[in-house]
Amino acid sequence: MKLPPPRGPVSAALTAALQAAPHDLPAGLADGFGDGDPITDEDLQLTLFVCYELHYRGFDGVDDGWEWQPSLLGLRAAAEQRFESALRRLVEPLPETAPADVPRALAGLVAADDGPSLAGYLQRRATREQFCEFVMHRSVYHLKEADPHTWAIPRLGGRAKAALIEIQIDEYGGGQLDAMHAELFRTTMSCLHLDTTYGGYLPQVPAVTLATSNLISLFGLHRRLRGALLGHLAAFEMTSSLPNRRYGNGLRRLGGSPVATRFYDEHVEADAVHEQIAAHDMCGSFAAAEPENASEVLFGAACGLAVDRLFATHLLNRWEAGEGSLREPTLQAA
Repeated sequence: MKLPPPRGPVSAALTAALQAAPHDLPAGLADGFGDGDPITDEDLQLTLFVCYELHYRGFDGVDDGWEWQPSLLGLRAAAEQRFESALRRLVEPLPETAPADVPRALAGLVAADDGPSLAGYLQRRATREQFCEFVMHRSVYHLKEADPHTWAIPRLGGRAKAALIEIQIDEYGGGQLDAMHAELFRTTMSCLHLDTTYGGYLPQVPAVTLATSNLISLFGLHRRLRGALLGHLAAFEMTSSLPNRRYGNGLRRLGGSPVATRFYDEHVEADAVHEQIAAHDMCGSFAAAEPENASEVLFGAACGLAVDRLFATHLLNRWEAGEGSLREPTLQAA
């Protein structure tokens, strides 16, 4: 991935520093973040994304030694504190839930979610250009789909660990390259004549899109948030089957071939099974084994639902206004 253009003073200083050998970043760099909502702060979300990506595939020309550079980790921690505080303000207080009731509480959160129907719009009304924009947004996560949740595997034991591995095996296509969900998404992008480069649309997507990915990295890279990571995955799986059916039908309406829609069609069946595994075998078992962390499962699920609502609202508001949803014009599908 190439380093993206900066979006403010902090991301500008960070990306400039990353082009040199690892060294100390300026003290107080995080003071340059604005006073707005951290979830939609372009400078903060890009800074977080860049810091997190050093733990995934890194950037062209950036020394791998930056991954654990102490002052960079300090900057990341300061950005994370702002982000996590904003998330807790967004979703808390959550109802008190006994560990044994966590699966039922997860189902209640999903049932109560009243976000706008982005999937319904894409199924019935979206133009081909709008559908392509949606795919560009989602490429930031889907081209590394499952990787952030995999951070939880070495941090779990027992039934919760086995259940997570069962889900992840499907996400990774049972070890078959052409069945990996990230590769299926790459094929969808290729069918739409979009750039399939990992991170290729990073410069175009707004902060709220970056937040949907940063949220999972935040949970995945902190052992103390392992319960939130499982809750996020459970909410992801429990709200996936019907929307993906609608995405697939929307792409078919726009002339998409069976090859192009396979990513969405695969999720309709797979996630219907994953829903039960995630809620009961994974989150239920985790809450039973670690009752003191049961509330974090609901926190993670609520965050996933809330940030997705913000993402959907952004796209639909822009499209209803006759505008594009990306940050800058880009070549659309032919």
